[in-house]
Amino acid sequence: MTAAAAAENQPSSEVLLERVIASLEDDKAEEIVQIDLRGRSDMADYMVICSGRSSRQVAAISEKLADRLKQEFGRQCKMEGKETGDWVLIDTGDVIVHVFRPEVRDFYQLEKMWQPGGHMGVREAD
Repeated sequence: MTAAAAAENQPSSEVLLERVIASLEDDKAEEIVQIDLRGRSDMADYMVICSGRSSRQVAAISEKLADRLKQEFGRQCKMEGKETGDWVLIDTGDVIVHVFRPEVRDFYQLEKMWQPGGHMGVREAD
């Protein structure tokens, strides 16, 4: 497949977001929150934050998500933090995903940092 054909095959950020959420739900991620970054950040259109119950589950959720996006969309994701399993960041391009162990998520409180004045822009995934 040429680079131009691959670019035409790329999903919209909304389709990618739906697939990310579905993958996280399939792997039993907890407290999935999505934050709309459009118009607020140039790094991505959406941020998704979720928790896994253990370091092992955090690493597994992250690895499966990256594998699924590679298989379904040919998308190479950048991933950091998988070795420790406390906090894994997955950069899919249009969607940034953070998978935390619960106590690490409580410590960093990313949701609060990205919420403009409360809960605007944040909604729990169905």
